[in-house]
Amino acid sequence: MTFSRRLIHASLLAALALGGGAFAQDKTPLKIVVGFPPGGSADTLARLLGEHLRDQYAPIVVENKPGAGGRIALNLVKRAEPDGHTVIVLPSGPMVLFPHVYKKLDYDAVKDFSPVSLIANFQFGVVAGPASKAKTVGEMVQAAKAQPGVASYGTPGLGTLPHFMGVLFEQQVGAKLNHVPFQGGGPANTALLGGHIDYKFDVVSETAELHRTNKVRILAVTGAQRDPQVPEVPTLKESGIDMVATAWFAMYGPANMNPAARDRLSKAVAAAVKTPALRERLLGLGYDAVGSTPAELAAAQAADLKRWEAPIKATGIQLD
Repeated sequence: MTFSRRLIHASLLAALALGGGAFAQDKTPLKIVVGFPPGGSADTLARLLGEHLRDQYAPIVVENKPGAGGRIALNLVKRAEPDGHTVIVLPSGPMVLFPHVYKKLDYDAVKDFSPVSLIANFQFGVVAGPASKAKTVGEMVQAAKAQPGVASYGTPGLGTLPHFMGVLFEQQVGAKLNHVPFQGGGPANTALLGGHIDYKFDVVSETAELHRTNKVRILAVTGAQRDPQVPEVPTLKESGIDMVATAWFAMYGPANMNPAARDRLSKAVAAAVKTPALRERLLGLGYDAVGSTPAELAAAQAADLKRWEAPIKATGIQLD
């Protein structure tokens, strides 16, 4: 090969290398922090979402920082650079319940974070176990009013979303139940199946299979519409109880997140969850895919902060 041909060949290789490098640089690194262990709902959602964002972002790393109900992860993201490279995927509880529950919360749920996008909504079920004879919510309420504080309901823990679903339910129906907190949804399920508690408030997907196999009975769901996992189960509204309460998963970044990076990511998330493949996958997990603008997520958070203030104050619960 002559010198001139070698020079042209080298130039072409360099151009191709630069072209490939420039193409790779179009993708932005993204770290998605999750405040719960691998395999949980938030972790599963983060990883599914990550798979559908790889056309625009790379590398994508899902980093689990479990502990304190998600607060450890939130503080990590709170301190991150607001350049759009670090975000968190989490359920709504830490953003709308914890500000009312904890005396000294180490973050401000509004001021310390930038809303990016809603990911999915989900609802809860009012679940009766073998210890209860109730076949409908009406029968459950009637029995509870006849013997206030006798019927018990279990939740994954004090101050959790299911706990306050139970509190809101009590307020709406005017009946008193006995709350029994457990260390997670698994132990609560075991107690329900064993007849140690009468009812449970929990995410529908956690008990849908037990309902289908007649081990428990989901008496009603808390959303505005019936849940496709258990379409035969009425809503509380259909059961004559004026209550609609759902929760959501969303993505946030640090405060003052770069607007261009935030908007690009928001659009990418909204587009991803609206693809048929991811929408169907989420539906199978019991989640209603949403996707939103940052402003829509901020509005949803503000509405739920207001919604939960009175029920939580009514319990007198204040955690350190």
